[in-house]
This record gives sequence, C-alpha cells and structure tokens, in this order.
Amino acid sequence: MKGQLLVVALLAASFSVCASEHAHWGYEGQEDPAHWGKLSPDFSLCETGKNQSPINIHGALKTHHDQLELTFQPGKQQIVNNGHTIQVNVSAGNTLKLDGDTFTLQQFHFHAPSENEIDGKQFPLEAHFVYKDKDGALAVLALMFQEGQANPQLSQAWQQMPTAIDQMAILNKPIDINSLLPKQFNFYRFSGSLTTPPCSEGVSWMVLEQPVSASAEQINQFRSVVHHTNNRPVQPLNGRVIID
Repeated sequence: MKGQLLVVALLAASFSVCASEHAHWGYEGQEDPAHWGKLSPDFSLCETGKNQSPINIHGALKTHHDQLELTFQPGKQQIVNNGHTIQVNVSAGNTLKLDGDTFTLQQFHFHAPSENEIDGKQFPLEAHFVYKDKDGALAVLALMFQEGQANPQLSQAWQQMPTAIDQMAILNKPIDINSLLPKQFNFYRFSGSLTTPPCSEGVSWMVLEQPVSASAEQINQFRSVVHHTNNRPVQPLNGRVIID
C-alpha cells in the first residue's frame, strides 16, 4: 500500500511538458511535427506561433545575466515511458531561481537527436529539465550530451528504462541531477515554447553551453526504446534575441 501511495503522489506531482490528451500526435507520418498545428485547434500555436522552440542558437548577444541558482534535494524518482520520450518524475525540493522568481523542477526527459542546435551543430541527445513557478509559468533548462564515455547517472536509470508505452518504475537509485549536470553553468537564454503540442509560448529557455558525455550504447539504448527520433525541427527566430 505504501508503494502504491508513493506512485500516486509522484504522478500527482508530475507535470509533463509532452502531455496532451486532446489529440494523438507523434514524430512520424501524418502525426509528425509538420502536421501538429492541424491535428487539433488546441495545437494551433504549433503552426502559427512566432516564438517557437527549439531553435538554432547563433549570434548570441554577450551580456551580463544572473548566474543560475539551482538547488537539488535527494528524493524518490519515477521513470516513465509515455510513448513520446523517457521521462523522470521527481519529488519536491529541486528549485531554480530566475529573475527573482522560484521555479520547482517537475520532471526531466530526453530527445534524440537534440532539438536545439548550437551554431548549427546537433547533438545526439538532449535532456530538458522542466520547472514551474507558483503561477504556472514554465522554465526549461536544456542539457546537451555528446558521444563519449558512458554516463554513470544515465547508466543507473537506463537499467530500469521501461520498454513498453505507459510502463513506469520507481528508480532503485535516483539520478543525482547535480552530478549529471556539467561543472560550468554558462548558458544561452531565450524566450520560446514547449517543443511538443500544444506548443504553448512564454517559456523561459536556458541551454547550457557545456555538454556532458554519454556512450554510443546509452544513446542507442534510448533510441531503441523510443523506436524513432523524437526531436522537433528548429523553428524560426522571428527577431528574437538570444543572450549569452
């Protein structure tokens, strides 16, 4: 019973940046990103929005901005295969301070290949850490992976990666997010959207400049479970300013 209550609590606490029950969408065929805007009126921004994500980060404006203030607390984590990605739902206590506002981490998930690009370079894997403030505003911290040595944090999570859609498991050993992130928190910042339907705008994006490593085997394991690439193509900047 205790385990069942924990699962319910984790599900209640999670916020899926990928979730929308209004219409089926995907990454292939007539449900692919090029068709999202026509699948449902709720998805219209996917086609008409002017501040859409992901983007190719180039020509960033050098400026002074506050450093990232990240706080991480150990806690239970649940790994889920939602049919679009592998997502890790987290417990409370992980926060990000941005412009005097406090955002709380809801979940993080992965895209292969990367959705955002840096100077036209696409990475084999990208993680999105989805934060929400008390008013429901969203901020996403993006982390790039480059092919190299095996990532110890991914290794322990991938051991329990659900292979079937809607399958989930409580991680025996939660991912240490602080150890997963790079030592340097230099980042690009821009205003964007969710990268999945309903493509809602007004999302604060921060893309870490320094990638971390993942092995070819780890990247391929993720791809084999998801069964297809799960990246939305880059979107027009439409005059937006990227700051570095």
